[in-house]
Amino acid sequence: MSYTRIPCTFMRGGTSNALVFRRGDLPNDESRWPAIFLAAMGSPDPNKRQLDGMGGGISSLSKVCVVGPPSRPDADVDYSFYQIGVADEIVDASGNCGNMSSAMGPFAFDEGMTQGADREAAVRIHNTNTGKIIVSRFEVRDGTAAVSGGQAIDGVSGTAAPIRLEFLDPGGAGTGHLQPANGEAESVLDVPGIGRVTVSMVDAANPCVFLEPAAVGKTGTEHPEALEADEDFMTAMEGIRRAASVAMGIAATPEAAGGIPSIPKVAMVFAPTDYTLLSGRTMPADAFDIGVRMISIGNPHRAVPLTGGLCLGVAARLPGSLPARIARQREASLRIGHPSGLLEVDAEIEDRDGTPHAVHGAVIRTARRLFEGHVLIPN
Repeated sequence: MSYTRIPCTFMRGGTSNALVFRRGDLPNDESRWPAIFLAAMGSPDPNKRQLDGMGGGISSLSKVCVVGPPSRPDADVDYSFYQIGVADEIVDASGNCGNMSSAMGPFAFDEGMTQGADREAAVRIHNTNTGKIIVSRFEVRDGTAAVSGGQAIDGVSGTAAPIRLEFLDPGGAGTGHLQPANGEAESVLDVPGIGRVTVSMVDAANPCVFLEPAAVGKTGTEHPEALEADEDFMTAMEGIRRAASVAMGIAATPEAAGGIPSIPKVAMVFAPTDYTLLSGRTMPADAFDIGVRMISIGNPHRAVPLTGGLCLGVAARLPGSLPARIARQREASLRIGHPSGLLEVDAEIEDRDGTPHAVHGAVIRTARRLFEGHVLIPN
């Protein structure tokens, strides 16, 4: 068997892993990319292990990023994200991955794709999936992006150098509107087989739909494995997600929404209460402001997708929204409790002629190169 060898870097960004390609190393014909990405990740795999590729068998470990020259003057680089299906042939470019966004600034800097910096870099990243600018700020040491440091993030062992991500003007990333459902902070969806469900649909960094756990017979504190094992629950959440997709204008029908699995993300949110983390430790109620259990690409997330966390941070600041009603309100950043620990999000909302506008959402992450070389694609 012969192979096509393509230069590639394998990176961790936040609580995700992905293959990162330079745009110039891929074929000019982008219609050839999906087959390359699927083969590289080992998809589709009915066993959901991706043993014949670089994927890790779950959505957060089945991702591809492409970085290239900027297509707009206010950016240093373009970054395109692709969510790769595990058991199917889906290559979904409808939304961004916030966790992998944290790796894009250091990657571009170390690859010489941006101008040098002595002590701190500020890379302006144009995410082509959403059309938004993300500013990545990180320390530079000896001419390269710093790796070691004291920043810890829940869901990743050890510590590393901090990376601050600022999502500028994040509203309307997928739909063009911060509150796509006629500007309403809360809405009622009529979901086949379930009935009427009160939700908040918000689009900031990525579109999300938020509901209370009681609407689907849960408390919100359940572990991801227990949620995934409950087929009725998973079916209900997918029905809600599809109904929200139609209401947000993402898909024309619930059936069409099934072909766009990455957005909107669907999540249960709950008021602070003690719960058990995946590590076995207790998360005390006074340590967080709002809890979340989010589903991403059909999998209950073991932490929280970063764009989902940013969207929740913005939603919790929107007057009248379900997250704002549930969350403990503080002047400081919002502390989001998830199955692995905490995510702190800084979000700013301002009133513009009576309409809420998301100024920015910011978060601290870490990232690291894991290896660099070539991926081998069978011919």
